[in-house]
Amino acid sequence: MFKLEHLLVGEDAMSSDALFQLGMDLDHGSSTAQTEEKLFRCPSPHGEERKDFFCERDGVRYAGTHLIIDLVRAERLDDLEHIEQTLRRCVEVAGATLLHIHLHHFTPNGGVSGVAVLAESHISIHSWPEYGFAALDVFMCGRTDPRAAIGVLKEAFSPRRIVVKEHLRGKEMNRWNAGSKRRSTEASVSI
Repeated sequence: MFKLEHLLVGEDAMSSDALFQLGMDLDHGSSTAQTEEKLFRCPSPHGEERKDFFCERDGVRYAGTHLIIDLVRAERLDDLEHIEQTLRRCVEVAGATLLHIHLHHFTPNGGVSGVAVLAESHISIHSWPEYGFAALDVFMCGRTDPRAAIGVLKEAFSPRRIVVKEHLRGKEMNRWNAGSKRRSTEASVSI
């Protein structure tokens, strides 16, 4: 039995609002996806040809969507060629622009670490085939659909469970910019 959990950063697995069924939010024909599409805007600033611009969803302006994805009891996590083709497919379905892929195969366990560098950010993978576990980051800005990568990962690695945590990067800038007339901002880090 396959299970997909989708959590917003800061939520735990017990949050009933955090779980969604595979196919519901990923299917562009679903009522949830249609509602989201209506509220999602990614205008290119000033007609520029940039791919790395801010977006807006449900009235929140942000730099990009960062998905933290865990694949549990997955297969083919030591197959370097398969992993590369999967990353390429993720880039394609998300509508992103691939700049470079670099993968490293570890011995003796066969794990793979690597990154697909995108014009819109990156996709990274770290796998532990001996445990059937892989950790991925899918971070994209601009007019892309990082969630589309989830279905590709499910098909490619046949995990028993996928846990997805989503974070809208840069949404805190709305708070940092409050009252400021400057177009550029300096971010402070709280530790």
